[in-house]
Amino acid sequence: MFAATPLGILAGIVFTLLLLFAALGDLRTRRIPNRLVLLIAVLGIVYSAMIPPSLWGALKGLGGAATGLACWLPFYAMGWLGGGDVKLFAAAGAWLGPMKAVEGSLIAALVGAILALLWMLRVRGFRNAVETLGIAATLPSVLSEPSSLANSPRSLPYGVAMAIGALCAAWIPGLLLA
Repeated sequence: MFAATPLGILAGIVFTLLLLFAALGDLRTRRIPNRLVLLIAVLGIVYSAMIPPSLWGALKGLGGAATGLACWLPFYAMGWLGGGDVKLFAAAGAWLGPMKAVEGSLIAALVGAILALLWMLRVRGFRNAVETLGIAATLPSVLSEPSSLANSPRSLPYGVAMAIGALCAAWIPGLLLA
């Protein structure tokens, strides 16, 4: 995605560093600052607009942001994700464009599922995790945490999965979608 030009390489480095910073912050504090998300989004649209033709690039960036938001907003509405996670992926979508935002979302969902299982085993232990997953097969709402625990050390920092999904979509062409 990032062309082998000085601008493309620089953009790729900036994109990677910003997402790593967001993921590490989410891991540390369970929050993704709105200022960081806004910076990622604005720089993504600027980068997209620099790809000729400029208007088409800017529209592609906006479309990627809208696609990223649309992919994850239902999970926020169900209480399964925090708003910062959703906003982070929408911002990353401004860099990726619509198709790569879909691919990044699929990768993030797979990575997130693995992280969620590992996190559940760590926090609840094997037996409670298996019981919870058994109940969740028929009652998925059991996986939603109360909002009071959203920023606690026991909550899953899903921004990590979002960052991994977006970075894989950007740096590994056609990983899921050819």
